[in-house]
Amino acid sequence: MSEADLKRRILAEVQDELAAIEDALEANLTPHVGLVRAIAGHLLFAGGKRLRPLLMVLCARLCGYRGTYDIPFSTIFEYLHVATLLHDDVIDGGTVRRGRPAAHRIWNPPAVVLTGDFLLARALSIATRTGRVRILEVVAKVTEEMAQGEILQLQRKGKPDLTREEYLRIIRCKTAVLFEGACRVSAILADAPGEAEAALADYGHCTGLAFQMADDLLDYTEDGAALGKVPGADLREGKLTLPVIHALEQAPEADRRAMVEIITQDDFSAESFAALLNLLERNDGIGYTRRQAAAQVGKAKEALAFFPDSNVRGILMDIADYTLMRRS
Repeated sequence: MSEADLKRRILAEVQDELAAIEDALEANLTPHVGLVRAIAGHLLFAGGKRLRPLLMVLCARLCGYRGTYDIPFSTIFEYLHVATLLHDDVIDGGTVRRGRPAAHRIWNPPAVVLTGDFLLARALSIATRTGRVRILEVVAKVTEEMAQGEILQLQRKGKPDLTREEYLRIIRCKTAVLFEGACRVSAILADAPGEAEAALADYGHCTGLAFQMADDLLDYTEDGAALGKVPGADLREGKLTLPVIHALEQAPEADRRAMVEIITQDDFSAESFAALLNLLERNDGIGYTRRQAAAQVGKAKEALAFFPDSNVRGILMDIADYTLMRRS
């Protein structure tokens, strides 16, 4: 099945949920300051996939949840995600996000950072409505881990000796913990047994790792129009990802020197970037990353074997596959 066909199949199954999530994101934002709404809305309503809140809603239903708070509660995970994007772009000096100018290119950076802080706080406020300490603990832990992931990445920014272990720790903190948290709290909200919670946590964790590895690949395989940002943006911001890390490990000395020369430049030309792409292909950086992402998708789908076959489980399996196939 093609990426387009899989995407259509998923959307056909979840269009009502996505519409409800969109309404809830608007309804639960509720800042008292107009500037906060303007800055948050600039990115929040710029066409995100809503994958994290959707996973939370679907996993809750997989666990038999029959309440009405799954949709409002799911907004937590989009607010947390957007908060980190706002902060990331200020820290990294990003210029484009989701096809729009980065928020700090329109408004002053301190206001953008504070808007990200508001979204973090708003997420925790929504979580308190459940009255469940365990849910608050999970959401707070996710927030802590994401912040530490950013610091880890900042510490190793621009370092060509970044190891795969460091890379995996960074993407676990920055991406996988949010996916894992969205899936885990759905089981808690549904009063599901511990085995169900553990299975969904594994599903979310592996799906998040696959999503980030695939996202890192897109920086080298897609054009700017599809990405919604400048190709090679990660590298220009000093972020080494798995395609580069693996290629550097595997490359003969001449290729390795050539790659290091490019990635340590303050900026690089289109010609240099094209040369780097050739080196990544030749030294298996692209292929290896695809294989690693596919392995994580396989683990995510294995985790769902705990649950009996159902339409919702099938959608979650499709979403895991889509993380690997997506092109933007």
